[in-house]
Amino acid sequence: MKSGEIIADNLKKRGWSLGWVSAIDSDGRTIWIADAHRGDGKRFVVRADEKVTAFVELERAVCIHLLTERANDLDCINPIC
Repeated sequence: MKSGEIIADNLKKRGWSLGWVSAIDSDGRTIWIADAHRGDGKRFVVRADEKVTAFVELERAVCIHLLTERANDLDCINPIC
């Protein structure tokens, strides 16, 4: 299993729905757009030059959100507690 597939699988196991597409930008380069969303309205969209980079960035965005959400639930000042 490739690393992008592992990331996608892990996000799906945590309740996120995923989508991704490749497109050609105005300079003729291939770009990848990936998104993760869930039923509570949270959504993250990232763009990258490579598919695996898009998934890494998507995972990063979701993790930062979850850490911040957890910190808010714990009512701490430092988001990484």
